[in-house]
Amino acid sequence: RCTYCKPEIFREWLSILALSKGVRRYHASRVLCQRAKVAMSQFEPSEFVNYEKLEKNINIVRKRLDRPLTLSEKIVYGHLDDPAKQDIERGKTYLRLRPDRVAMQDATAQMAMLQFISSGLPRVAVPSTIHCDHLIEAQLGGEKDLRRAKVIDLYFAPAFYLLEAFFLHKSLLLSQIILENYSYPGVMLIGTDSHTPNGGGLGAICIGVGGADAVDVMAGIPWELKCPKVIGVKLTGSLSGWSSPKDVILKVAGILTVKGGTGAIIEYHGPGVDSISCTGMATICNMGAEIGATTSVFPYNSRMKTYLSKTGRAAIASLADEFQEHLKPDPGCPYDQLIEINLNELKPLINGPFTPDLAHTVEEVGAVAEKKGWPVDIRVGLIGSCTNSSYEDMGRSAAVAKQALAHGVKCKSQFTITPGSEQIRATIERDGYSKILRDVGGVVLANACGPCIGQWDRKDTKKGEKNTIVTSYNRNFTGRNDANPETHAFVTSPEIVTALSLAGTLKFNPEVDFLTGSDGKKFKLEPPDADELPKLEFDPGQDTYQHPPKDGSSQHVDVSPTSQRLQLLEPFDKWNGKDLEDMLILIKVKGKCTTDHISAAGPWLKFRGHLDNISNNLLIGAINIENDKANTVRNALTQEFGPVPDTARYYKKEGINWVVVGDENYGEGSSREHAALEPRHLGGRAIIVKSFARIHETNLKKQGLLPLTFADPADYDKIHPVDKLSIVGLKDFAPGKPLKCIIKHPNGSQETIVLNHTFNETQIEWFQAGSALNRMKELQKH
Repeated sequence: RCTYCKPEIFREWLSILALSKGVRRYHASRVLCQRAKVAMSQFEPSEFVNYEKLEKNINIVRKRLDRPLTLSEKIVYGHLDDPAKQDIERGKTYLRLRPDRVAMQDATAQMAMLQFISSGLPRVAVPSTIHCDHLIEAQLGGEKDLRRAKVIDLYFAPAFYLLEAFFLHKSLLLSQIILENYSYPGVMLIGTDSHTPNGGGLGAICIGVGGADAVDVMAGIPWELKCPKVIGVKLTGSLSGWSSPKDVILKVAGILTVKGGTGAIIEYHGPGVDSISCTGMATICNMGAEIGATTSVFPYNSRMKTYLSKTGRAAIASLADEFQEHLKPDPGCPYDQLIEINLNELKPLINGPFTPDLAHTVEEVGAVAEKKGWPVDIRVGLIGSCTNSSYEDMGRSAAVAKQALAHGVKCKSQFTITPGSEQIRATIERDGYSKILRDVGGVVLANACGPCIGQWDRKDTKKGEKNTIVTSYNRNFTGRNDANPETHAFVTSPEIVTALSLAGTLKFNPEVDFLTGSDGKKFKLEPPDADELPKLEFDPGQDTYQHPPKDGSSQHVDVSPTSQRLQLLEPFDKWNGKDLEDMLILIKVKGKCTTDHISAAGPWLKFRGHLDNISNNLLIGAINIENDKANTVRNALTQEFGPVPDTARYYKKEGINWVVVGDENYGEGSSREHAALEPRHLGGRAIIVKSFARIHETNLKKQGLLPLTFADPADYDKIHPVDKLSIVGLKDFAPGKPLKCIIKHPNGSQETIVLNHTFNETQIEWFQAGSALNRMKELQKH
């Protein structure tokens, strides 16, 4: 009996054997096994898709729960370490999971690999890849920027990938490469990039995590995740005209807000799903990170099958066909919340500025901008990034640009294009899209994140100058793209970005407004139409994949003690068994505080492998409630105001613990765990806020910090930057048991408030050991 084969297939082959004289069972078993064994990807021929295990686990859980299952539950519970005994309660219990693989982008990979090296393990337990996409700065264009990145050593070069079973992709966006190569229906993948959920466009559960979580999976330790709730989004009707898949997630963001999906998986279903391309579904899942969702997912359908076949994975599609009952939700399955969207009625949307959930229709945004005092003239339009860089996206933008060129019109705004992968870049070059986009005034950048994450050497605007940009990216937080807090960034679809760039103003609505051709005649843009996938095969372009050595056991990493880019990690100190008393408040943050505010990207990315150097950006973007300024806080010992990192270092030198006090959804945005490592490194002990974003809360726990929330959000107002805080009750620290905080005011008065937490027993052990990595080492000794 072949362990890879389904019983019905096995019985079919037995029938064939009975009718075939002289055919030995051994030969049939070999053919059967070859038919059933399907490689996860072209790069890992010895790692196979295992739907049988998924099916087995689903059946165990289905019997236990005795109810219909959502697709999210099937895939998540199908990866349980112990499906027979695991407590399962959505939104409450912690699941122990066995993901199939790990993906890391270059910036976060550095710290993840430094932590993996610290674990002392010789090799990874699951296939793990590193993707070079974050460290290439956009300035002049693709080839020149890539060459410049190599010269100034921004390109990811450390030899981490030489460790056995690691794979390296150069100059390719992680999320797009996951979709093209590693995601498939039913797989569970974790990635050290918050937009890893892009893979949900192929019916996968792909979750963004911090590097320490990736280390757990690479080390073969069951990975913990709070059992997610499931928010259903039922789609009816079909997309048409100027409406696009991007408008679906912009609409959902407007409904749920940036924290409405926290602790939940967004599961799309309904008859409208089939009107969306596979890459369109990926766009929707990708930007689900902006509503705090654990991940997003679509059910397996014909659009996914076509995409798998076009990207060289027809064998996986055939296997998925056989197991499709496990790759879609059960009829009547329960959702914790249900949203319905009629795609027939969906209008083109544009969200922003400064937050991705501030939704407007393209029709109304110009009037709103004038009323609010936002600049209506568009300086730059930017398309691409991991969210919208597919062949279809580029084709729809080119279709708009081609119409303009036919009337002698070019972009009034600057216009940039970021292909999502080498395969996309090469294919749009071959098929003429790149030429059209260049002819209309565009600059094709490298296959990298670029301006989306602040890797943009922008020359047209000075810092502090009020201006507007429109992008097809996913995030538009203050200063996100160019470090200028006065840049008003709006998020929309690539085709709308292209149309607005042609007009040069937010007051243009391509559905009804006209442009003026070079002949002085008015013309109206027609809704774009483009192929979902290329008619020919994809052009793979340059081979950017670097294979690991056959035997990496002798590989090691040497780091110069004088390096400014890399630094081996030292273990954090263990908890001393006492309450945390009389801690100073480093900063009380006012309003939104994303991971960009806590650990800025852009020029700081080059220090991602050097914890001490990158800690010089700690909270430099957060607004201090005491003076409404960024990166200026009072030193409680000297009473002088100075930069946040300098003040933290001063406290650390004096041996004084400190805390941060914050507002709602603290730590939303990128998965960057440096936002948790830096406060721990500089002497922080606790982060006390109204609420946390999921990934950041977990990252803080992993590094031995205490992420705590006010039991009464109004208690935020009781704390003043000059107070001292004591967290008591740590000797009895237990799951579900709140902690107390004593607020000591300068006048000698005191108040006691209650702080909640979400620690389970294992996570409490991380705190006591000083970090999850410390605890891992303790367990290895035993």
